Amino acid sequence: MTPASEMALQGLRDLSTIKWYVIPLLAIVFYIYTSEIKKAKETGNWNAIFAGLTIFGMDFFNETWNGWVFHFTQRAAFWTTPGDTALRTMVGWNIEIMFMFAISGIIYYNTLSENKNDKILGLPNRWFWAIGYAVFCVFVECLLNMGGHLVWEYPWWYLSFSGVWLIFLFGYLHFYVAALLVIGMKSDRNKIITIGIIYLITIGANIFGLGFMGWVY
Repeated sequence: MTPASEMALQGLRDLSTIKWYVIPLLAIVFYIYTSEIKKAKETGNWNAIFAGLTIFGMDFFNETWNGWVFHFTQRAAFWTTPGDTALRTMVGWNIEIMFMFAISGIIYYNTLSENKNDKILGLPNRWFWAIGYAVFCVFVECLLNMGGHLVWEYPWWYLSFSGVWLIFLFGYLHFYVAALLVIGMKSDRNKIITIGIIYLITIGANIFGLGFMGWVY
C-alpha cells in the first residue's frame, strides 16, 4: 500500500475530523439549490437542478469505481486525497470536493447562453463551456497535485502529456458532457430517469461493496 493510500485511510469517514466551516458551506449549497428551485417553480425550467444533480452524480460514480480500484489492488486508487480535510468520505473524495461538485453543474448551466445554438469560437456554447470548465478543473487538479493534496499514483497520469488528456477526458469532461446531454433531452421525465440511473448504479455499487465485501472506500 502506498504512503498516500495509508494517509487517505486515516480518518476515513471519521466524524471527529469535521470542522465548523462545513456548516456555512452546507448552508451555501442549500441556498443555491433553494434559489434555483424557486426559479424553476416560477419558470418551469428545472435544467439548473438537473445539471447540478447530474455532475454530482457523475463525480460520485467516478469516486466509487476509484474506490473499487483501491480495494482490488490493495495498493492505490487511481487518485487519492490524503491532504487535510474536514471529512474524508472516500480515499479520493472529501467533503470539500463534494460541495464543489454539488454546485458546479449549476455554475455550468448558468454560464450557458439561453439560445443553445449560439457559438463561441466556432463551437456550440454548451460544448465550449463544457470543455472550458473541464480544462479549468484539470488546471486546479494539477495545482492540488503539486501541493500534495491530490496524489496520482500510476505513471500514466504524470509521465507524459497524455496523462493530462486522461484527466481531462475521464476526470472531468464527461461530467459536463453528461450534463449537457441531460439538459438537452426533450422531456423532464427522461431527464429524471437518466439522473436516477446514474445514482441507482452508483449507490448500488456502494451497497454491494459494503454488504458483500465489508468495505466502501
